Amino acid sequence: WSSCTSIGLVFILTFLSILKMGGFWNNRRRKNFPPGPRALPIIGNLHLFDLKRPYRTYLQLSKVYGPVFSVQMGQRKIVVISGYETVKEALVNQADAFSERPKIPIFEDLTRGNGIVFAHGENWKVMRRFTLTTLRDFGMGKRAIEDRIVEEYGYLADTFASQEGKPFDASKIINAAVANIIVSILLGKRFDYKDSRFVRLLHLTNESMRLAGKPLVTMYNIFPHLGFLLRANKTLLQNRDEFHAYVQVTFVEHLKTLDKNDQRSFIDAFLVKQQEEKSTTNGYFHNGNLLSLVSNLFTAGVETISTTLNWSFLLMMKYPEIQRKVQEEIERVIGSNPPRIEHRTQMPYTDAVIHEIQRFANILPLDLPHETAADVTLKGYFIPKGTFIIPLLTSVLKDKSQWEKPDMFYPEHFLDANGKFVKKDAFLPFSAGRRICAGETLAKMELFLFFTSLLQRFTFHPPPGVSVSDLDLSPAISFNVIPKPYKMCAVTRS
Repeated sequence: WSSCTSIGLVFILTFLSILKMGGFWNNRRRKNFPPGPRALPIIGNLHLFDLKRPYRTYLQLSKVYGPVFSVQMGQRKIVVISGYETVKEALVNQADAFSERPKIPIFEDLTRGNGIVFAHGENWKVMRRFTLTTLRDFGMGKRAIEDRIVEEYGYLADTFASQEGKPFDASKIINAAVANIIVSILLGKRFDYKDSRFVRLLHLTNESMRLAGKPLVTMYNIFPHLGFLLRANKTLLQNRDEFHAYVQVTFVEHLKTLDKNDQRSFIDAFLVKQQEEKSTTNGYFHNGNLLSLVSNLFTAGVETISTTLNWSFLLMMKYPEIQRKVQEEIERVIGSNPPRIEHRTQMPYTDAVIHEIQRFANILPLDLPHETAADVTLKGYFIPKGTFIIPLLTSVLKDKSQWEKPDMFYPEHFLDANGKFVKKDAFLPFSAGRRICAGETLAKMELFLFFTSLLQRFTFHPPPGVSVSDLDLSPAISFNVIPKPYKMCAVTRS
């Protein structure tokens, strides 16, 4: 027994020595690497995290280790950047160095590196350039798409009015209205809100966003060998396949009547490029990129705007005096005329409220991960090429050095002493730099027109028996920060 004990002790001491030597060499390799909490074997710093809301853990760690710090998730070292000045220095001032996207298991499974959001290298550059050009060609930021939003508002308002002031959950209706805008660009059509295919596509998108935020999916990204145990992963892949199948049928139909001189949609524009590239052996305009691009743009075009609008009506019920001020400005500037983008510069308070909704709602507290494309120095720390980077956007939108009341809903953040609208550099809800949201211009247009038009026609109240203090502003668990389900009353204004 004593010999067994001795052998056991030798084994343990040897194992600990190896771990210590590994740590020694790891520290030598990472000289001047950003500081962070001590990692445990195998799990790293996983034990410190609230996996349902990891951004809260990152915020706490930033208070201990500063604006540039590191954590270890499993065997992967991650550098987190927080605060406006640091995020700006990385994503804007050193944009090229922080422009890559790391390979994340679940998103590699879903996109295979295609599309725009999780693409890499030259493929990403080509797809982004094509996307920005094509979105502009199909009216993003122009009168044509503005007319389309105003038209869609009419359908949305009629649906709200049909509730006759009774309590209802507007989230699915808002989703459908917002989706029809990006659908008009991608497919060149609109859906009725009750169309079974449309309802199904929206369900697939919403369910996938919810599942992507699950702690078990985070665990899979850290320990990909556990993937076979996770039902959520299988559902995500099934949802992708079903969505792609619909897009495939659509672009086959478009191909039959394709006219390069009369392009009807984003899909048509892609198919024209695909035909031009036929003689190229390693081209970028293949079906895999088309499927992922349409999926990326549909998801981003729906989730960002609809989530913000869902927050907006909850906040207007929570703060009725702010809702009243917006309506007074609408009456003064627009009257009964349809709101237009040209009105925005004449409506500083409404513009400030919309910006504050985006800041306060903080729907993407963690920017999608970046990766360093080269060795880089940030705030005196050396970060090698290929390092996984998380920009903490919530730390920018709630940076105490930039916002007077960062934890409060306070539209005056965007107003000067004379009530004029003031742009804030730290307003980065769409991220910044090379990976900034491609649909930012469209999102701003939709938010202003939908929000202003709906408040022109309706006043939003909590359901009978629900007081303002009962309204819960704590978010639900999802990939992004969404409000918990709620009902509201849309009362037609005289």
